Amino acid sequence: MAEDVTGLLHDWNRGDRQAVERLMPLVTGELRRLARAHLRRERRDHTLQPTALVNEAYLRLVNVDRIQWRDRTHFFAFASRVMRRILVDHARAHRAAKRTGWRVAPVADGGPGDRHDVDLIALDGALDELAAMDARQARLVELRFFAGLTIDETADILGVGPATVTRDWATARAWLYRRLKTS
Repeated sequence: MAEDVTGLLHDWNRGDRQAVERLMPLVTGELRRLARAHLRRERRDHTLQPTALVNEAYLRLVNVDRIQWRDRTHFFAFASRVMRRILVDHARAHRAAKRTGWRVAPVADGGPGDRHDVDLIALDGALDELAAMDARQARLVELRFFAGLTIDETADILGVGPATVTRDWATARAWLYRRLKTS
């Protein structure tokens, strides 16, 4: 399946709009998994459902013309980033309506357990600050935390070794923890 997805992405790069139609049935299951992973970190009474998040992400993805898809991992990493933007936009709209922040529960080690409440909008702002200081670490947080990629998958996308990802992951988590604790 990975080769089919990558081939269709390359066809899409060459302007084949039918490739998008053939691609979506192949990636919908993984997009739903990403959506569920994102929403697991949201409040229990979050109003956006995984299917709605996938649909909104799909609409945004098919309208992207500037991306040259490298492979399926690149596509899913970008899809995860799109989902993050949708959730932040949703939280901002909700905050504007209610004047309260939405909470997410980040995972301290990238795996289950050890959850702490964090305001999604504050996390987004902190990630923007981190990106200004170290773009690779901010991208790493997006890939590990939001996309749920493994150390090896993240290393592959970033073009670094797994040891670098492990070291940067620890540094970025510590910086974010300190930054969010003071906000």
